[in-house]
Amino acid sequence: MMGLPSGTPIYLCTEPVDFRNGFDGLTGIVTATLGQNVIDGSLFLFVNRRRDRIKALWWETGGLTLWYRRLEQGTVELPRPKDDKTHVTIDSVELAMWIAGVSLKSSRHRRKRMAAV
Repeated sequence: MMGLPSGTPIYLCTEPVDFRNGFDGLTGIVTATLGQNVIDGSLFLFVNRRRDRIKALWWETGGLTLWYRRLEQGTVELPRPKDDKTHVTIDSVELAMWIAGVSLKSSRHRRKRMAAV
């Protein structure tokens, strides 16, 4: 999606956020709600209430970068986190599938391949 370095932690906030929030508002959500440090090199994803817009916040050398994506059709799924957390952690493959509309729930249950004979 964005050419992230391999192994970059990706946090998906599972609660819709007010999309009037910019850098400072989203940084506050990362710190207060997700309990993370925005400058640790992780990618943070946020969705609006209608789930048809995505914002991504990422610290690069020298400053924050904010991406905004508007889906032309459909919505994205907000997965349910385990325990009482407000986010899930995904990898870059799951990120690509999530933006493409593939259910993350079904992607975690991979079928076993047939044994070689």
